Amino acid sequence: MSGRTSRAASARARTCAEAATLIPEALGAIQRLVALDASHGATAAVPAVRETLRRIPQLSADPDQLRDRDLLAALAELSEVIGWILFDAGHYRRARRMNARALALAELCGDRATARLTLLNHSMLEAHTGRPKAALEAAARVAGPRPLPALVGSLVLVRRAHATAMLGGSREAVALISRARSRFLDGASPNDPPWAWWIDRTELLGHEGWVLSRLRAWGRAVPLLHEATTAPGPSYRHLFTAELLSALVRARAWAEAEELIADVAPRAAGIGSVRTTETLGATAALLLASPGAPANLRDAAAFLRESLPAGPGGQDPLVPRNRPA
Repeated sequence: MSGRTSRAASARARTCAEAATLIPEALGAIQRLVALDASHGATAAVPAVRETLRRIPQLSADPDQLRDRDLLAALAELSEVIGWILFDAGHYRRARRMNARALALAELCGDRATARLTLLNHSMLEAHTGRPKAALEAAARVAGPRPLPALVGSLVLVRRAHATAMLGGSREAVALISRARSRFLDGASPNDPPWAWWIDRTELLGHEGWVLSRLRAWGRAVPLLHEATTAPGPSYRHLFTAELLSALVRARAWAEAEELIADVAPRAAGIGSVRTTETLGATAALLLASPGAPANLRDAAAFLRESLPAGPGGQDPLVPRNRPA
């Protein structure tokens, strides 16, 4: 065997050994992070994200240096999960970077399912941070040469409806969210990816109510959001509760708003979604600045604001203590 052939064989062996070790580790990290996020929220999962990034340095390596297809797919999926958690925990700049990495890894190994989920998450991030045109662009990138599977197609329509509503396209946004509901009712297709399991009736109800709330259609939004908030589901769906409170306040449904605050405030400190606590805090501030709101409701709003956990500012939980950022 020539020296060049020997070196190539040795490199392949090292690549296979690395993949054999890292793939199970990455898949195990995905399971742990998803379970933490679903049960306790994104904020609770951030320390585990920090530990995962420390334990798997390949998450920060140049994607072109990673050759094994299965390893690339595992790291792409893990990067997508981390990007989602960072987004929901309020680390928007870091979430953007991790989404970009997930896309790069997924494209290298041809993992279209993970690329699509990452783009849909990124569309939501762009909408949340006030960039509806960028949100539409990210959602548009999900399409391919073939028709989208039913649940994926439904979620694309949801993302487009939110961004369109933010841009003032009332009739188009209503049409898009109606199409999303119809597409969902067609049922999952064999081509829907495994990650689509969480796209269920409650998810669609919440988003339909949220889109209608963006359009100030309070009478139609509130019942849908209320039904979504009373159904059991993962921790991140507390966001629908925050959107329900916002809709009630903007509709001047004072009694219902006070009742909801009384339910939410005692458990607000345990909400692990910064997106949710940001929305609750903004609604509390709106009430405190509203002279037309009843005094007892403004008192409840003050209590809610005091009950909310601190945001992601200050000591960044992704950065180990006593180490420069």
